[in-house]
Amino acid sequence: MIQRIQSIYLLLTTLLSLLFLNGSFLSFINKSGSIIKITFNGILKSTAGQDFEYLGKVLPLSIIILLIPVLSIITISFFKNRIIQLWLARILIGVITFFILVSAYYSYSVATQYNGQIMPGVKIILPFLILIFSILAFRGIRKDDKLVKSYDRLR
Repeated sequence: MIQRIQSIYLLLTTLLSLLFLNGSFLSFINKSGSIIKITFNGILKSTAGQDFEYLGKVLPLSIIILLIPVLSIITISFFKNRIIQLWLARILIGVITFFILVSAYYSYSVATQYNGQIMPGVKIILPFLILIFSILAFRGIRKDDKLVKSYDRLR
């Protein structure tokens, strides 16, 4: 049901989380000029304009990146059952928080291991925007649930 505001918030959560599937979402540069990127596929390193070489996997991060849009779409589809939708929204908030923590861990480990400094970009802010949209969706679902319960009391 797209006309409800929480469905729009969940749709925005889905669309913003799909941006992590392509390109890098964290980039680092070290003193020698090497660029290290954390992408959906793994950690890549480029030295002096050469092609990127594969350094390692980021499997937990990749699973979480796939889980966020799927869980968000499932939450939208349960618009008729607000109790399940509330639980799914709580789980979504937890998964997004876990995503932020895991990406901070990988960011710290890459920065210390390769002596790099993070390069600012738009995708650094996106996890926080996704978290805000999912919290707003949860609040909208809870507000609808309270409204329906108050109407049931009047009957």
